[in-house]
Amino acid sequence: MKNLLLIAVVAWAVAPGPGIGQEWAYQVVEFVPPSEIDIHAPRTVPGSTRSYSQEEIDDDWNPPDWFPDDHAELPQIVARGPGNVRACAACHLTSGMGHPESSQLAGLPVAYFMRQMADYMSGARKDRYWMNDFAQALSDEDIREAAEYYAAIEPIDWVEVIEAETVPRSYTGDGRMRFRHPDGGVEPLGRRIIELPQNKELVTAKHPYSGFIAYVPVGSVARGEELVGTGGAGKTIACSICHGADLKGLGEVPGIRGVSPLYTVRQLNDIQTSDRAGIQSALMQPTVINLTEDDIIAVAAYLASLDP
Repeated sequence: MKNLLLIAVVAWAVAPGPGIGQEWAYQVVEFVPPSEIDIHAPRTVPGSTRSYSQEEIDDDWNPPDWFPDDHAELPQIVARGPGNVRACAACHLTSGMGHPESSQLAGLPVAYFMRQMADYMSGARKDRYWMNDFAQALSDEDIREAAEYYAAIEPIDWVEVIEAETVPRSYTGDGRMRFRHPDGGVEPLGRRIIELPQNKELVTAKHPYSGFIAYVPVGSVARGEELVGTGGAGKTIACSICHGADLKGLGEVPGIRGVSPLYTVRQLNDIQTSDRAGIQSALMQPTVINLTEDDIIAVAAYLASLDP
């Protein structure tokens, strides 16, 4: 397990508290501050010989590939978006690690990937933004090529989990990503999870290896360990029964270690509310139906604290 930091920050600026339920996990854009950079000027990242302007970086149909020698040849659907479908790498990166507002694809079993896309296509799994439309527009060949590409990639250490009562003041901006507020300050964390870039400059450049800090409520990791490991005295069942003894997946069932906690919260919530249905979700629903919001936060915090 990663080192867990417990911080207590004395608040000198207090913002409004968290929202109702788990809506905070879906990260709706709040405002977009004026750009501080010339979007046409070339940008570089350490270790890469390539350069892209911010305008090119933000092109979701032709996203940057900073380290082409680090991976297999990109399938067309990963590198270039056909028609109204964005390239996979635009949101999930060439590394497959994704951002808190999307999801990690690295290491997902091919069969699981294919089934989830079929559920998006049928509407059994609902996305609030565009995955249902994308799935409708893609061929089976496109989906399989993307699945096989990402399945071959080993997940990397991506999330640093910090238990806290107060956190840096932040906002959800362009791309539904959360950033530290330009005016500074701190705010109560409350009953939610906040994920912020470890390095804003690299993350906004879509660097494939630049991860996140997840602030979680004090005590949530220990509570999550109990729920994940034992089922919490009958509230649920041990996650290892389906996801494997090491939680790295079992057959078609995906690994759940080191995943963005916001993604985990969204999925458990969607399964509870039946926004995520289908065969696999139907099997999951009895295991999550009795979980409270605090339980879901705890499970997500603990899983994120584990090395992938």
